[in-house]
This record gives sequence, C-alpha cells and structure tokens, in this order.
Amino acid sequence: CRVTHAYPDGAAPYFTVVAPARRGSELEQWDAIKTAMTDAMLEQGGTVTHHHAVGRDFMPWYLQQRPPLFGEALAAAKHSLDPAGVMNPGVLVPET
Repeated sequence: CRVTHAYPDGAAPYFTVVAPARRGSELEQWDAIKTAMTDAMLEQGGTVTHHHAVGRDFMPWYLQQRPPLFGEALAAAKHSLDPAGVMNPGVLVPET
C-alpha cells in the first residue's frame, strides 16, 4: 500500500495486488478481487470517488453513493453539452 494523498477526512491509499492466476480466468479473478476490496473499503466508510474520477469500473458503487438529485443534474448537463452522447459514453452518466 502507498499513500499519495492525505486529507483532513482521511487518506487515499493505493494498493497493488499480486496473486497467482488461474489461466483462462484472469479477468474473473481480477473482478472478484476488485469487488471484494471495494466492498470492504465502502464498509469502512471509504468512497470510490477521488481526484482521478470514477470511470466505468467503479460505476456500480458510484451510483450507490451518488445522491439522486446530483445524478439528475449531471445527466442534464451532459445531455445539454453533448446531445449526441459522444464524449465518454457511460462514464459518470450511465448510457440509456
């Protein structure tokens, strides 16, 4: 673990996981590890948001943490600025 940022409300730790892989199921293993680590982080009061943004990988957890009204405002702004939906589709605002 390395801590690159410390804030009044907590630190931003980064983890590197090295584990043996089962050939042919690497993606499933990665997803299981990421899910377990993210769930544990959230159970301890952490968040998936950070200054590097959220992205597609954290979208399921982000949607749980994001206030509904903020999501609506973000979707409206995205639609207004990008009516064709070509800028980062599915990032922060789920595709409909």
